[in-house]
Parts: sequence; structure tokens; C-alpha cells
Amino acid sequence: MSLTPVLTKRFGTNQPWKIDNYEALDGYAGLRKALTMQPDEIITTVKDSNLRGRGGAGFPTGMKWQFIPQNDGKPHYVVINADEGEPGTCRDLPLMMNDPHSMIEGIIIACYAVRSEHAFVYIRGEAVHAIRRVTAAVEEAKAKGYLGTNILGSGLNCDITVHGGAGAYICGEETALLDSLEGKRGQPRLKPPFPATNGLYDSPTVVNNVGSLASVPYIILGGSDWFKALGPAGSPGTSIYSLSGRVKNPGQYEAPMGTTLRELIEMAGGMSRGKELKFWTPGGASCPLLTSEHLDLPLDFDSVVQAGSMNGTSAVMIFDQDDSVVQAVMKWTQFYEHESCGKCTPCREGNYWTAQILERIWHGQGIASDIDTLLDISSNILGRSFCALGDGATSCISSSIKYFRADYEALISDHSAPQPPDVQTKELLGASAS
Repeated sequence: MSLTPVLTKRFGTNQPWKIDNYEALDGYAGLRKALTMQPDEIITTVKDSNLRGRGGAGFPTGMKWQFIPQNDGKPHYVVINADEGEPGTCRDLPLMMNDPHSMIEGIIIACYAVRSEHAFVYIRGEAVHAIRRVTAAVEEAKAKGYLGTNILGSGLNCDITVHGGAGAYICGEETALLDSLEGKRGQPRLKPPFPATNGLYDSPTVVNNVGSLASVPYIILGGSDWFKALGPAGSPGTSIYSLSGRVKNPGQYEAPMGTTLRELIEMAGGMSRGKELKFWTPGGASCPLLTSEHLDLPLDFDSVVQAGSMNGTSAVMIFDQDDSVVQAVMKWTQFYEHESCGKCTPCREGNYWTAQILERIWHGQGIASDIDTLLDISSNILGRSFCALGDGATSCISSSIKYFRADYEALISDHSAPQPPDVQTKELLGASAS
């Protein structure tokens, strides 16, 4: 496998976020082609490409569009989930900063396909720079006639509203995001009904990730067969893998789905300290941990699930032998404890208690029964919380005990054992998990 610039092909060029430079590199050519097609034809093309949602769940994008009822007399909406807040995840922000028009072009095509005239881009509130850049790009698109009324003489009307959130991780959950957009407290809704029929303002709504929509213009231009040739059958296309941690050159690496961690580490220049790989996340902190035994695992949706984890947001956090898995799990759990919206008891109370136990173990005050208690609490959160935040919070706990139970036992049995310096692993986890 090698770097395959598709979504990132304009990165590094002269001010790629400017509309004139975007147009010079096939910008809005996909929209022009789409406007010669029928809406249902666009949905079929995206469905045939088997584009799967890049936000983590991997749900087929074309199928999601197809769920929107037609001729129902209601307004339809397209909502972009750009509330990127998962520890270790950093691919939507580079896309919006470097190439916002690819997302905007995909939004307009999506609106045309599902018969929507208004889209909302929900960006995490701390990402002020991205909010400003996307807002400026929307204004450029309006000035060029790509947004507004009668776009390019096609009769299509489409407007985009850029909305800055207030920094709540829970608003990455699509129904909590919709409540936040409506001016309510961001908390998950009971499903069903689903957003496809009862979404924003109780109207049919498509919720897509930044990377999903940015892929659409390329699929329209290149065709579904071209897209499917880029990756494995079940997970075609490319992915922007966000490598952080113990590699020499952390950053964004776009490669075909199915690229292995071994190949990604080679692209990143190898391990940064010459130490052996110990554990890593294939898709962010809410995915079960994997170990050096999984170095050659193809990183696509289906293969990673078969290995007991999730591809998630392709946020690959890499740790070596000198890093403490217990400390990493503690920091992630503290994050989930802080970010729980508090709506449901399993998540609200469970994350509080797991954080307390992990802190006690890390500080040399653990007892032998703590490990089984952690597993017991995690099993009572998993599948019983209102949304996926609770499930994701248990992933690092249960998987770390599965693979590294001895690390927990060592801290519990020998309270005087020297622990790795806090600063080492904490630096890798980033401010979002501290």
C-alpha cells in the first residue's frame, strides 16, 4: 500500500481553500455533472460505490440518502456532523481547513439528491479557525453562484448555515447534535423514530460526516467502479489515517482502506524511540485496543470488527513498551466521565466509578478485586446506555484488561513499584483527554 491522495490531493498546493484554486483542480466539476443527472440517479451512484460513513459507524451513505421519504410535504435537511471531539481524531479539521469546498460541493450534491434546500454544518465550538474558514468558503460559493437560488441555472435552490457548537463531545452523537441545532440541550434522543423521518425540526434529515460528503464529488466524477477499485470490496475508497503517538512523523496519511498498521508506521518513518509497539487504537479512544499481534490487520470496517475492535474514525494512537496502558485507560475514562451528558444512569454513574477505581489503581491504592469490579461495571454499561458514548467508554477498559491484565495486577500487588512518568503517556493522549 502507498499514499493515495484523493481527499488530500489539494493539500499543499497554493491556498487550496480559495475557490479559484479549488476550481483549477476539478473543483465543482462534480456538481456540474450531478446537475445533469436525476436525483435518484445520484443516490444510485453513491449507493453502488458502497461509500461507507467516515464518521465511525461505517453506515452506507447512499442507503442513508435513500431512506429519506419523498413527496411527503415536509422540508428536508442535510446536516454535516463536524463536531470532531474523539481523543486522537483529527481528520475533519484538516479537511475543512485545507479543502472546505470539497465538503461544500458534496453538500450541494447531497441536497440535490434528497430534495433539500437547506444544509447545516455543525462544527465543534473550539475549532474557531475551521468555523471561520468554512464560513468564508460558503460566502465564496454564494458569490460564484454555487449556492443560493437557481444554482447554475438548474432550478436548484440551496443554502448552507455554519453553526458553531459549544464544545460538548456528546453532540457528536447525531440526535444530540440535532437537539443542539434546535437550541435545546445536547442530549441523545430515543430511537426510533430515526432522523431519516423525524430529524431536524421533526423533518426528514440526512446526517453525514465531513469526509463522507467530501468523497461524493470524486465519486460522481470518477464513477462508482473507480471508487470501488481503491479499496477492499466491503470498504472501498481511501481513508485519512490520523497517526499520533510514538511515530517519528505523526500526521494525516491518506491510503486505501485496508492498509495495515505496519504499512502506516513505515509511512510515518517508524517508531519514534526505537521501542517495540505495545498497544494502539485503530479508530479513536472509543474503540477496543489492539496489540502488536495485530500489526498486519487490514484497517477497514469489516476486518477490524472481525479482530474485535472498530475502524471508527481511523484515529490511530500508537504506544510503545515504555507507555502505561493503565494510565492511558485512566485518562480516556476521565474524559468520558467528564463528557457524559448525564441523561442515563449506566453512563453517568458507571463512568464515575470506573474513573475512581482506575485512579486508585494508578496511584498505588488498588485492591485485587478492582479488576473484576471494572469488568462488572463495564458489562453493566455496555448495551444499557442511551447512546454509544457509554458503550465506547467501556471499550478501552475491557480490551486493556483482556490483553494487559498483568499490568493492572502489577500495580495492585506491588504498590511500591515505580510507575512510568505521568508526562510520557499524557503527552500522547493530548489535551482533549486530560
